Amino acid sequence: MTDTPGPPGAAPDPALDPTPDRTPGTPGPRPGVDPGADALREMNPDSLMHRMGIEVVEASAERLVATMPVRGNTQPYGLLHGGASVVLAETLGSMGAALHAGPDKAVVGLDINATHHRAARSGVVTGTATPISLGRTLACYEVVVTDDGGRRVCTSRITCLIRDAAPGS
Repeated sequence: MTDTPGPPGAAPDPALDPTPDRTPGTPGPRPGVDPGADALREMNPDSLMHRMGIEVVEASAERLVATMPVRGNTQPYGLLHGGASVVLAETLGSMGAALHAGPDKAVVGLDINATHHRAARSGVVTGTATPISLGRTLACYEVVVTDDGGRRVCTSRITCLIRDAAPGS
């Protein structure tokens, strides 16, 4: 990400705050978000999900929704980077697979693809993940990314492998 929200030392822009519904680090359940989703998010506060400004607003194994700002996630022409859409899709699909699998399992991505339909230049994009197939060893999700106007920006499919978690992890 090369965009910075304002000059150094400036007050943060509340419109760019990735957690407007709660104070960062505040424990407690959020409506519509499986507690396991917040646990996954907090496992690594230095993760790509945090750097991209991805905020999960709804999470269960059956449906996940997250937003991501376009600002800071663009390519040189000022358009949302296609890779940013894929990061959003992989975040949602992997999180959904982990919620489906349960805490005693580990989830790793096997395959992801994306078709980019239109550009997003500003605002926020929203990713919505729904399962295509949820099994014992594989979980597959379709992720639709839309712009502020509800127009489809990207369609992605992710397949994750579900394994037993390593002892002590």
